[in-house]
Amino acid sequence: MKTKIATLLLLSITPFCFAQIKQSKLIKGQVKNNLIPVEDVIVFNTKDHSGVNVNAFGSFEIRASINDTLVFSSLVFKSKRVVLTEKDFIKNQLIVPLDVFTNELAEIVILSKKQINPISGNTQKIVDLQYFDDTQSSPKNTVMPSDGSIEKGMDFVKIFKGVLKTLKTEYPEKKDFYKDTTFSDYVITHVDYSFLANTLQLKDHEIKLFLVYCENDSKSRTYMNPALEFQLLDFLTNKNKEFKRIIAN
Repeated sequence: MKTKIATLLLLSITPFCFAQIKQSKLIKGQVKNNLIPVEDVIVFNTKDHSGVNVNAFGSFEIRASINDTLVFSSLVFKSKRVVLTEKDFIKNQLIVPLDVFTNELAEIVILSKKQINPISGNTQKIVDLQYFDDTQSSPKNTVMPSDGSIEKGMDFVKIFKGVLKTLKTEYPEKKDFYKDTTFSDYVITHVDYSFLANTLQLKDHEIKLFLVYCENDSKSRTYMNPALEFQLLDFLTNKNKEFKRIIAN
């Protein structure tokens, strides 16, 4: 009796499993900026935690299914999340446009003449008045606002320069901190996206810069071994503490 029940369960589950496998397809795409293909971008599928690096022509291939979310992370381009639809799988190629990081400057109004309005009469009344901050002119701490948000977004260029300066100081023998992505390739194919985003609490646009920071540590290559999975995660955790201290400055 038990054998018959087990057989029936297996027969009922098998079609479902095959249906799930069929839903996952290889999707091809290209990352562009102003119609120009870009490189040095990593692509993550947040559902199955897989990741790939785009090639020199901005092209990539990754397995995904409908409603999966692809995350695009780069050093100089704003991160982007794309929720795949049925139409994306019908196209020959998924085109993903990315925008370059820019520093936005707040608008400043300069008066041609300095206008002075002298106070006349009883000035004690003015001293006794209680003033409230003018929401339009009161200075704001855009680095660490009280509500935890960042009005103009992160100054990513400044952070990148800080990390790059640290890398050049600690590893003077290194000449190129951009193209040597062997360790990055290994991490994005062996470490879950959820570990980087949730456990290490890295934002999408920080992931690529964090991996570049890690791979310029000579010890990083010693952990490129599937048998050293836990040591790799421990290494990434410790490097994340260093990385967070740098970007906080």
